[in-house]
Amino acid sequence: MSSGTQQRGGLPVMVLKEGSQRTTGADARRSNIMAAKVIAEILSTSLGPRGMDKMLIDAFGDVTITGDGAAILKEMEVQHPAAKLLIEVAKAQDAEVGDGTTTAVVLAGRLLELAEELLDEGIHPTIIIDGYKKAMDYAIQVANEIAKPINVEDKNQLALVAMNSLSSKIVAEARDYLAKIAVDASAIAVEKVGDKYNLDLDWIKIEKKKGQSLFETQLIQGIVLDKEVVHPGMPKRVVNAKIAVLDAPLEIEKPEWTTKISVSSPQQIKAFLEEESNILKSYVDKLAEIGANVVITQKGIDEVAQHYLAKKGILAVRRVKRSDIEKLAKATGAKIVTSIKDIKPEDLGTAGLVEERKVGEEKMVFVEQCPNPRAVTILLRGAADRILDEAERSMQDALHVIRDLYRDPRIVPGGGAFEMEIARRLRDWGRKLPGKEQLAVLKFAEALEHIPTILALTAGLDPVDAIAELRKRHDAGEFDAGVDVLSGKVENMAKINVVDPLLVKTNVIRSAAEAAIMILRIDDIVAAAQTKTGGTSKSKSESGGEEGESKSSE
Repeated sequence: MSSGTQQRGGLPVMVLKEGSQRTTGADARRSNIMAAKVIAEILSTSLGPRGMDKMLIDAFGDVTITGDGAAILKEMEVQHPAAKLLIEVAKAQDAEVGDGTTTAVVLAGRLLELAEELLDEGIHPTIIIDGYKKAMDYAIQVANEIAKPINVEDKNQLALVAMNSLSSKIVAEARDYLAKIAVDASAIAVEKVGDKYNLDLDWIKIEKKKGQSLFETQLIQGIVLDKEVVHPGMPKRVVNAKIAVLDAPLEIEKPEWTTKISVSSPQQIKAFLEEESNILKSYVDKLAEIGANVVITQKGIDEVAQHYLAKKGILAVRRVKRSDIEKLAKATGAKIVTSIKDIKPEDLGTAGLVEERKVGEEKMVFVEQCPNPRAVTILLRGAADRILDEAERSMQDALHVIRDLYRDPRIVPGGGAFEMEIARRLRDWGRKLPGKEQLAVLKFAEALEHIPTILALTAGLDPVDAIAELRKRHDAGEFDAGVDVLSGKVENMAKINVVDPLLVKTNVIRSAAEAAIMILRIDDIVAAAQTKTGGTSKSKSESGGEEGESKSSE
């Protein structure tokens, strides 16, 4: 450590601001690698179907219980910049493919740990980086060779892959049921453009309500609104609904400028109020005239307008979120109208049934039986808020995996079989390379073997025996051989249907390798001085929070 003061001709020359700290060379690398290893270590016990969950408590005392890598890292308050970089990698992996975040971070941590061994032997970081890059490119090439195509029109094949993404979550006991719902929802929301499929997950709404069990989760072919009908005099059930979807208020809006009205007699007040009432009545008459029997608006509905709507037998819902309004328009085929004066009969959407129902303790409005819904709702049920939150995260993962398959309909074996095969092929190829890069490629292969090692550990197997058995079977040409964590044996993954999307696996290798390379490139850390206005105390409290979280998560 040095604060950036240099001696020149007996006089100290201040280069960095006073209080700055500088770490260079091997110390900087060691510090960064240590931080990455700690993050990878925390996540490694959560890998696989038999992985453990973490309990994370934030500064407000809110508790999150999860085994999802992205969720764990999001909740952890990490201070070290290299650890933050690894968290960014996990977030990018989550946003891009929605699964494999734990694997990516664990692999990146292991790549750095093995790179440290090479650095200790005096090998230059540039050589390690070049070796890792070549290994990454070759690994992705092999992945494309061993991947098998699937038919995305076959819902059973999609459900198998979705089930595997759910098997490592708290909701594993309901994975068959939830995977089927995820596949059915995706099949409705997916659009075919030429030869390619496009699944926009914005059109699949996930609504949570506490009560009953995960097996009561429903797929609604339409939209569920967490709102209730605005007036008790309105019908609570409308069959063959004609729905007006509005982004306009059914109330008299106040002018933007300040106005004063001079009133000289009670008749003028009465006329003024009657005029307001007439305007609202004209809005309701217009809606009834074009045949609307359900009105759903993003804005408010005045009490007078509610009265007129109830008299006409129109069911109305107000202050609905913009995202829900868009999904509703997509599901019912309605157009979002911004001016009631211009609404036309063809702007209305259709649904077989619009009904207010009591779900748990609250009322919700169901817009279902849409003739050609392009947007749907998954109504999740569960015994507790924590289970519901984790079920939502799990369902998001399953939907992302299905989207990945629509984007690239190829699968690879799971259970560590894919990593073992890539590692074997990398070793054979790496040994033919000239120079010291060969060592980096061999370390890359060793890092990939860390994934089946952890799967064996979390399943309670002896990792040495498991890896020896896997190597033997892969050398014999069984590239589907992996760790079956449920039976505790090395099995053929294709036979027991443990498969993963190719897109997730190639993204894991890319993300992990790029993160490791970026951290290896750093040889100088310059930390600016903390500002005096409470800066020091802040950093102490933050580091204290980080320590507490690490302990609770481990």
